[in-house]
Amino acid sequence: MSTLISKEKTKKTKKNYIPNDPVHIECSIEKTIDAVGGKWSFLVLRELFCGKKRFGELQKSIQGISPKSLTNTLRHLEEQGVLERHAIPTVPVTVEYSLTPKGQDLHPIIKQMKLWAAKWT
Repeated sequence: MSTLISKEKTKKTKKNYIPNDPVHIECSIEKTIDAVGGKWSFLVLRELFCGKKRFGELQKSIQGISPKSLTNTLRHLEEQGVLERHAIPTVPVTVEYSLTPKGQDLHPIIKQMKLWAAKWT
């Protein structure tokens, strides 16, 4: 019975959600989370606050991230305008990543998250 109720609630929520509906007010926090992405994004940002980094440097400095996850995270952050990808014409091509002003604006937010974690965890 509870499964049926939860399914009905889910259907109603999905059914009633219309992305461009003026009645639906999107939360700014949701927008930020969508722009930044998943857990790896925060770690990539942490590394790029120190300056430009290449793919290999990022992978070495972020323990546990797979090349595929790093690639997906970098692409997502680039699509969101948080970082820039600079290809240097060498053989093989060297690629560097750096934060845009939009990405730099996240620095105080992530710093506060770090302070919170130090205090409460």
